[in-house]
Amino acid sequence: MQYIGKIIGFFLGYQIFHGLFGGIFGAFLGHLADKKLYELGSVRSSIFGKNLTRQTLFTLTTFAVLGHLAKAKGRVTEEDIQNAQNLMAHLNLDAKTQQEAQKAFTLGKEADFPLRNVIREFREACARRQDLLRFFIQVQITAAIQDGELDAQEQQVLFTIAEAMGMSRMQFEQMLGMIMAAQQFSRGGFHQQYSQQSDYSQGSYSQGGYSGYQQSHQPSIDAAYKVLGVTANDDQNTVKRAYRKLMNENHPDKLAAKGLPDEMMELAKEKTQQIQAAYDLICKQKGWK
Repeated sequence: MQYIGKIIGFFLGYQIFHGLFGGIFGAFLGHLADKKLYELGSVRSSIFGKNLTRQTLFTLTTFAVLGHLAKAKGRVTEEDIQNAQNLMAHLNLDAKTQQEAQKAFTLGKEADFPLRNVIREFREACARRQDLLRFFIQVQITAAIQDGELDAQEQQVLFTIAEAMGMSRMQFEQMLGMIMAAQQFSRGGFHQQYSQQSDYSQGSYSQGGYSGYQQSHQPSIDAAYKVLGVTANDDQNTVKRAYRKLMNENHPDKLAAKGLPDEMMELAKEKTQQIQAAYDLICKQKGWK
C-alpha cells in the first residue's frame, strides 16, 4: 500500500492550517493522490514483454490463464474459444484490447506457459490486495465451469493459481463450492432484474436497485446457503455477517478503487446480484425481516 501521499499531505496540511484537522484534511488529499498514482502507474510484464497499466495487466492475465486452463484438458475445443470470445464481448472490450486479449489467450495455450511466474508477477502488481486477487480467482473458476464440467486437470490448475495467491486448500475448496452453487442458483431460474438506478454512492450497494426477481422454476434454497457459505442451521446474525462480508469483498466501487479494470465492473455487479438474490431467498424462506 502507498503511504507517501498521505504522509506528505498530513505534514503540509498541518503546517498550512496549523492544526490536527488540517493535517487530517491534507492526509485525505494525499490518499486521493496515492490512489490516482496507483491507477496510472505501470508495471513491467515479462510474459507480455512490455510495460502495462495494472488494469491492462489484469485483463491480459485473465485471458492468458483462461487459455492455459482450456489447454489443461488436453485440447482446446471450439467451445473453449467461443466461451473466451463471449467473455470478451460481455466485457465490451474495444477492438485493440480484444486483439490483445486474443493474443494472451493464445499465449496461455503454449506448453511452456510459466503459470506460477505469471501469477507471482500479477500478485505483486496488485500489491497483494486480497479482494482483487480473490476476484481474479473467481473469474477463473466461473469461466472453467461454464461448460458444466470441471475435470481433475482444470481443478489442479485452479488450485495452483489459488495457492500462488496465498490461499489454502480449504479456502480454495470453499470458494469453488460457493461459485458452483452460484452457477446452479442462477441456472435454477431465479433471475435478477437489475435497475439502472442502483445507488453506489457513499460506499453502499443499494438493495433498492433491484426491481424484483422473476421465478420461472423453483430456486434451490440449498444452493442459496452455499452461495453465502452458510448452512440452514446458522442463525440470522451469522447469515447476515456472511452476506455483508461477501457484499463488501465484491463491491464494484471498492474493487475499482483497488485496480479492477472498468470492463470487469459488470462481472462484479453480477456477483453482488447473485449474493443479494441468495440472501433475499434465505430471508424469505426463514421469514426474516
